[in-house]
Amino acid sequence: EKLSVNGNIRAHEIKVETANWPDYVFAPEYKLPSLAEVEKEIKEKGHLPDMPSAKEVEANGLSLGKLIRLQQQKIEELTLHLIAMKKILGKQQVVLKKQTQEIKKLKQKK
Repeated sequence: EKLSVNGNIRAHEIKVETANWPDYVFAPEYKLPSLAEVEKEIKEKGHLPDMPSAKEVEANGLSLGKLIRLQQQKIEELTLHLIAMKKILGKQQVVLKKQTQEIKKLKQKK
């Protein structure tokens, strides 16, 4: 390291430069992991896919640039899942409204 500090650092701003920003998550060819796949990995490993474990961070520390990039990737993946779920919910609301109307009509016929 060119600078090593054994203590706290206070700053008004820190600029971390990083490459490979995760906008690739929005590319059509990106394979978004399913929530079931994410859940399975959490159960198996105890942390999100691609993220370092607490044990790894305790032993080796972490790179802020890498961590910020990984967090952004996870945020973007979550956003895509939320968008998909909103679409599903919208469709279900349309079906539920139709079913509710049909039930009302059937009750009125009795």
